[in-house]
Amino acid sequence: MITPGHIAFDIDGVFANTMALFLEIARRDYGINHIRYEDITEYFLEECLDIDPEIIRVIINRILEGDFETELKPIDGAVEVLAEFAEAQPLLFVTARPQLSPIKEWVHRMLPLKPFGIEVIATGTFEGKADVLDARGIQYFVEDCLETCFMLSEHAITPILFRQPWNRSSPHPFREVGSWAEIRALVNLHSS
Repeated sequence: MITPGHIAFDIDGVFANTMALFLEIARRDYGINHIRYEDITEYFLEECLDIDPEIIRVIINRILEGDFETELKPIDGAVEVLAEFAEAQPLLFVTARPQLSPIKEWVHRMLPLKPFGIEVIATGTFEGKADVLDARGIQYFVEDCLETCFMLSEHAITPILFRQPWNRSSPHPFREVGSWAEIRALVNLHSS
């Protein structure tokens, strides 16, 4: 069992259903209706989607900047489990996003907790996550990018891979979860 203060979370693909938002923007604003969630089999969308790379870049930038009308929704069950975790320990989210403000505002809107109960850090790079987690004594990190999991494990941080279509193509040694109920089952809320 994991102690609440020793686990942190990625945001996109773990807490935020960012790929569903990507698909909705592609449908609504660009008339791209032939792509399904399951078609996103690579982390880098240009490698798996039959969409003009420039359109992919524009949609991703809009998401990163918070420039969209469609709602970015949380992954099913995330809000409830995170709220429960926050009762035991402040939450830490670490994202590779380059801009903090849009995603930090979203996290606080989804989790209306005391402001000091949530810390959101944007590293700007996947590699920057390990330093942040190490500096805060985090031992476990829930992540959806398989490459980041391998990098974290090299820094003695135990990754927990959140199952998504884009992390299925390669074998790996990491524990996997497919839902927030499975994450909840790993954490002992009665320890500190």
